[in-house]
Amino acid sequence: MKKIGFLGATMLWAASLLAQNNADAVCGKWLTGSKEGHVEIYKAKNGKYYGKIVWMKEPNNPDGTPKLDTKNPDDEAKKKPIMGSLVLRGFSFDADDQEWTDGKIYDPKNGNDYSCTMKLKDANTLNVRGYVGISLLGRTEVWERVK
Repeated sequence: MKKIGFLGATMLWAASLLAQNNADAVCGKWLTGSKEGHVEIYKAKNGKYYGKIVWMKEPNNPDGTPKLDTKNPDDEAKKKPIMGSLVLRGFSFDADDQEWTDGKIYDPKNGNDYSCTMKLKDANTLNVRGYVGISLLGRTEVWERVK
């Protein structure tokens, strides 16, 4: 009977490690659906997942100055460059559905925040769905892993 208990505990421990490894599979650099930027997704100390812009096709204005986040509703943020800004915030991994949920995505093109989920289609393809209210009222972008 002790062997069965030990075996069960070992299997639960292995399953939790597998779920944790799957959770971190989203980490890395991703080319956005518009092909205009790279977003680096990482796991923070709080166990949540975040993403920041680390490359832009056109990071500067024609005069050479950095493009600023002028559409942001926060007056202080309007003075900051889009490059390096946090665009994915607060995602948790749902091991049952194998997706990242309860997060927010920020669109610097219009200054809006949207609810968001992310799901890997395969190791190099990420479906990012931003929506207002319910997921049915949204849009999915396909992001590709940067190698």
